Amino acid sequence: MTQEPAWEAEFRTNGAEETQALAERLGRVLRRGDLLLLTGELGAGKTTFTQGLGAGLGVRPGIISPTFVLVREHPNLGTGPDLIHVDAYRLGSEGEVDDIDLEASMDRSVTVVEWGRGLVEHLSDSRLEITLIRAVGGGPVTDGGAEAGPATDFEDTDEERTIRLAGFGPRWQQAPDLG
Repeated sequence: MTQEPAWEAEFRTNGAEETQALAERLGRVLRRGDLLLLTGELGAGKTTFTQGLGAGLGVRPGIISPTFVLVREHPNLGTGPDLIHVDAYRLGSEGEVDDIDLEASMDRSVTVVEWGRGLVEHLSDSRLEITLIRAVGGGPVTDGGAEAGPATDFEDTDEERTIRLAGFGPRWQQAPDLG
């Protein structure tokens, strides 16, 4: 049974700076325990978006893709939540997600999972799903519900993006004001 979102919103950005600015506004409303799933084709802007989230949260700068290490922790420079950035592309099951023990940090962090659809929803009763779509290039965003490939750092920063947000569960009954 597929859960329906409480709300959905769509934004368009032109380039990396606008994508990061939108994400920064979202980062300012996030709190400890929030789970975000990022979906998008290669070069769609998932890491760029996460950099903006980090700025909004106030974590240490220098966010890069966790493709090869699976999980990167970015500590908060103030009193806000840390950012846990996960690349789940190489994980094949909920059991493998459980093996990296994300539950241990969820109560003190915002957890952002790239390629996590179908793997991490069990970690929280609420989640924010964010889909990034490039205006040009690339293949399909999904293939039967699973993302098409791993995250990379070779994003075309000047392309228009469509960014879709969908809120699930009690935490996300109302859409955040990102205006």
